[in-house]
Amino acid sequence: MSVTTIAVIGGTGPQGRGLAYRLARAGHSIVLGSRDASRASAAAVELGHELEIGSVELRRVAGNVTGASNLDAAASAPVVLLAVPYDGHTELVSSLAAALAGKIVISCVNPLGFDKQGPFGLDVPAGSAAEEAASLAGGATVVGAFHHLSAPLLLDQDADLSHEDVLVCGDDREAKELVMGLAADVTGGRGVDAGRLRLARQLEPLTAVLISVNKRYKTRSGVSITGLTQASHERVPA
Repeated sequence: MSVTTIAVIGGTGPQGRGLAYRLARAGHSIVLGSRDASRASAAAVELGHELEIGSVELRRVAGNVTGASNLDAAASAPVVLLAVPYDGHTELVSSLAAALAGKIVISCVNPLGFDKQGPFGLDVPAGSAAEEAASLAGGATVVGAFHHLSAPLLLDQDADLSHEDVLVCGDDREAKELVMGLAADVTGGRGVDAGRLRLARQLEPLTAVLISVNKRYKTRSGVSITGLTQASHERVPA
């Protein structure tokens, strides 16, 4: 797909940093967002260094990485990735709503709780974090994706993620197509059209299941959908 600028809100956290790294490797320009602009800038320098120590080919194609406040990052890019904890999600998205208007917003936010029995999905009044973002930033087109990728694997230069599928949900076909292209850039594998945005209600808490599997089997599990041909690029209408 064509190269674009992507703002990663929460770009100093593990998931945001990992996705930013993979997207920059694919040639996209990345703006890391944080509540603290100086922290984001420092993280951008570190991520740039990690890209520089890669192969010659990687150094040739890697995109530029910069840092900014969450608001400035959101205002600077046509595509904005929300990679933040659910705690504080409402306040954050509300504060960015004006900057997100007219843009494609990708939510990989997983509303999870933890107790003595392990992880579990939280009840979200809007149905899901992605639907909440769509409600709060009504001028944006929200797509849910990247919920189930392991942050350590995203940051591992040698990790092959091509066997994992990225499930993408949303109500706008063109926006989903763009995000599925970004998914292929991140993993080297497939983005799978999983249907309407409301299905984020099922995708987000599934992360709790993967965390439980990881703990029991001491692994980093992912999601792969069987029954789809690897070469197929057909999209099922929403």
